[in-house]
Amino acid sequence: MSKETSAVAAKVVAERSLKERGNLFEVATQQVNKAADAINLDQAVRQILAQPKNELIINFPVRMDDGRYEILKGYRVQHNNLLGPYKGGIRYHHEANLDEMKALAAWMTYKCALHDIPYGGAKGGIKFDPHKHSKSELERITRRFTHALGSNIGPEWDIPAPDVGTNEQTMVWMMDTYMNVVGHSDRNAVMRVVTGKSIASGGSYGRREATGQGLVHCIHEWARQRHFRLDGCTFIVQGFGNVGSHAAKLLSKMGAVMVGVGDYKGYLANTEGMNPHKLAEYVARTGSVADYRGGTAITREQFFGIECDIFVPAALELEIGPQEAETLRCKLVAEGANGPTYPKAEEILLKRGVDIIPDILANSGGVVVSYFEWLQNKRSERWEHQDVLDKLERRMKQTFESVHHYVAQHGTDWRTACYAIALERLQTSYRERGIFP
Repeated sequence: MSKETSAVAAKVVAERSLKERGNLFEVATQQVNKAADAINLDQAVRQILAQPKNELIINFPVRMDDGRYEILKGYRVQHNNLLGPYKGGIRYHHEANLDEMKALAAWMTYKCALHDIPYGGAKGGIKFDPHKHSKSELERITRRFTHALGSNIGPEWDIPAPDVGTNEQTMVWMMDTYMNVVGHSDRNAVMRVVTGKSIASGGSYGRREATGQGLVHCIHEWARQRHFRLDGCTFIVQGFGNVGSHAAKLLSKMGAVMVGVGDYKGYLANTEGMNPHKLAEYVARTGSVADYRGGTAITREQFFGIECDIFVPAALELEIGPQEAETLRCKLVAEGANGPTYPKAEEILLKRGVDIIPDILANSGGVVVSYFEWLQNKRSERWEHQDVLDKLERRMKQTFESVHHYVAQHGTDWRTACYAIALERLQTSYRERGIFP
């Protein structure tokens, strides 16, 4: 693929995402309401959960490398903290908006409740393109945003983590900034103000690969229950960042073959298979899968039409619409991304007999290990890598089995089952605690 062709392909993908993704919060509300109706959720609880508790918008100035100042818009939405402190990622993306943050914060509430983790849900971010800024500018943006958030985050109140456009380094900058604005004697006590940090700065072993690992545990359980052989099966991945790349490597280790991959700059196919480890090295150097020599350049439409066993959407939200649902030729959609599937598209997939492991289960490994990291910081402990992975595996399999049991018992789809379990836990707590005063 020539550079000109790559540029055109990237523009087409970008235009589609801007034009067609729609309102994410409306989609999230529709999903939750379906489960709320199924369990006859208390009207008061439904009203409380319908909107976030807090929605914060911050406009803050940052000095660029050339001396000029830019005003950036930041968000932090805190959906619910009934079960524990608010918890959720920080996203750096040029399309970040309030409704997106509201949806992602709500999903985190239900994700934590599903796993019975003592956290609530939150989400935040800044509306800008991090790829257009130097490392020094990213540091100043992150530190200035953290300072502006002030007491709206905290180790027992609201705990950020990495998301799209952010990473371990971002979290370390946030932690260090927060540590330097609290009392001197409390500095080291607040290390757990963020999770997803580097190991050297208080992070947990296993956190980097946690979301992809949790996703693969779900795929493994799905295959075991259906007596499906993963060794020799084929899969495609949309989005080759942290989640997509780790999931691909782990599936490859099980003998599965990656025959298609794509991201915001282009799509590739190779019926003989692509090496996820080499591709990950290439993406680390170039920032995209585009022009990778291990595959043939194809269009986005052709990518969705690749015949495979498993599709892992691990890019942005609402990438699978009705057209993609009709085009997909797979047995399983394992949602590595948050909210990748439109409700109408899900109906089509289910009618076609395609199984779906929903996002609040499939990609929840990240928050599970974030909880482990938070506990380690709280106790001044460092758990062994294998211990973390073992704990993650147990938690993912236990939750997967509980959802499977609910589906079998109530005859509902997996997404509705996940929300139903989460909503019932929240409802039980509200019934016992009441509303103060």
